[in-house]
Amino acid sequence: MAMRLHDGDDDHNGEMHDINVTPFIDVMLVLLIIFMVAAPLATVDVRVNLPASTSQPQPRPEKPVYLSIKADKQLFVGNEAVSVETLADALATQTQGNKETTLFFQADKSVDYATLMAVMDRLRAAGYLKIALMGMAQDAK
Repeated sequence: MAMRLHDGDDDHNGEMHDINVTPFIDVMLVLLIIFMVAAPLATVDVRVNLPASTSQPQPRPEKPVYLSIKADKQLFVGNEAVSVETLADALATQTQGNKETTLFFQADKSVDYATLMAVMDRLRAAGYLKIALMGMAQDAK
């Protein structure tokens, strides 16, 4: 008694001709998770009430260094609270000692001019001369 297992069609040779997209989907999901985790790390969480400005927004560098003064005159480099005395050391750490780095300086609109100028003097004394003042965008009338 004989049994026929093969019908004689040699076109397929037992190979599948479909594309397996499962590994591609796995890689895409991992990349999505990485970007979802990394995106919030690129922002600064120090809340200040900025004054409005009608000037055109300028492009920001890939890794900006933010210097913030809150309404209670508390000073921050990025998200780290610093004192006026430790400002130069904190900036040197953030900029890897590069004095040509542009600092993005934001201050609450209730901060007095004397405080603002005192911090600017500290920046100049530390060798940081490239300072970008930040403000809220306002429609020109």
